[in-house]
Formats: sequence, C-alpha cells, structure tokens
Amino acid sequence: MPRYNRQFDLDIADVNLIEEALRAGGRELSRMRLALTEENPAHLEAIRVIEQDQRQNEELLGRLHDQKIFYRPKAAVYVGG
Repeated sequence: MPRYNRQFDLDIADVNLIEEALRAGGRELSRMRLALTEENPAHLEAIRVIEQDQRQNEELLGRLHDQKIFYRPKAAVYVGG
C-alpha cells in the first residue's frame, strides 16, 4: 500500500507562493460571498460552502504560520514593532 510523503523540500519562496495563492483564493471567495449576498440573500447553501472554504484556507494559513521559525540577529540592534 502506498504511503504519504511526509518529507517536503520547500524553500522560503515556495512557502511565500503558497501563502499568496491562499490569500488570493480567500479574496476571491470573499468577493463571491459578497456578490451572492447582495444579489439574493436566499443563496444560503452556497454561502455556507463558501464560508467553509474560507475557514479551511484560513486554518491552513494559520498552520503554515505556526510552523515558521522567527528569529532576529543577535549581533545587530533589533527595532521591532
């Protein structure tokens, strides 16, 4: 039986591309939801599906964010906001 590949070789540019694609997809889902709401509020099932897709996108973006390791250089003065 085939197994899933659990080892991925992605660099920062790959992860950024994935994040940007998810954000673009989220924007498109938001536009679709807004159009359905303005057009006819009776499209409740379609709106529920869109909201579920939006939630899945946001959860995936959150998981990607949680796996990042943030650091700051120790040699330089750090000014953060």
